[in-house]
Amino acid sequence: MTMENTGTASPSELASNDALATIAKALAHPARVQIVRLLLSRSSCIGGEITQELGLAQSTVSEHLRILKAAGVVVGEIEHPRICYSLSVQRLAPLSEFLTAIGLQYQTSALKDGLCCPIEKRERYGPSTEH
Repeated sequence: MTMENTGTASPSELASNDALATIAKALAHPARVQIVRLLLSRSSCIGGEITQELGLAQSTVSEHLRILKAAGVVVGEIEHPRICYSLSVQRLAPLSEFLTAIGLQYQTSALKDGLCCPIEKRERYGPSTEH
């Protein structure tokens, strides 16, 4: 899934947009967020520990891990007979930077009403009733 090129984004920006969307989509499920939180609290986790912590069927956890691995969010190392999972900090860095930029923009924005093109309050809400 790629974004339509409007002529304003460079190929590297479009690739970055696709990469961010892939990571965000992988994180867009409560169980996967829970897995990431669990992995954040530890340096690595054995697959069985994740299943116990989440309280979901092993096959369900495996599917969520597959999605996270496909997006590069999680890496798994086979240590027979188990697989140890950990977060790929490098893969998550662009999303972290993107969300930080949004937070900074929000904090430093002079636009108090959250609009990109501020509208006078009387235009938005009609004539003022204050005197």
